[in-house]
Amino acid sequence: MEANISSFPDFDSADGVQEVSRPEDVDFDKMPLIPAIVQDARTGQVLTLAYMNREALALTLKLRQTVFWSRSRQALWHKGETSGNFQDVVGIRLDCDGDALLVLVHPHGPACHTGAMTCFYRAMEPARG
Repeated sequence: MEANISSFPDFDSADGVQEVSRPEDVDFDKMPLIPAIVQDARTGQVLTLAYMNREALALTLKLRQTVFWSRSRQALWHKGETSGNFQDVVGIRLDCDGDALLVLVHPHGPACHTGAMTCFYRAMEPARG
């Protein structure tokens, strides 16, 4: 079976999905690195924002675990490879422009390198006045 971006078990493809996308639909020609928003599929909590290139997306689809491109190390990064905090992918959504992904996961632990469950644990206050 050929994997497509919405064909993972546990993913309710009827929940807001109007089209099924394929990896070829991602516009890597516009940007070689595209943002991948990672969300806990059970709770809806946004866990992190990372980046994928064509190879990272292909590996994510193959392994059914998140693989990103590390901009600081300039290398592929299989989330959880050193920490054990893997993220099992249960669905991927492609945005309307074809240049951003929403990756729905079942996390095996914290998403953040600080040990926090989410990388978005710091609140920012809007300016007053």
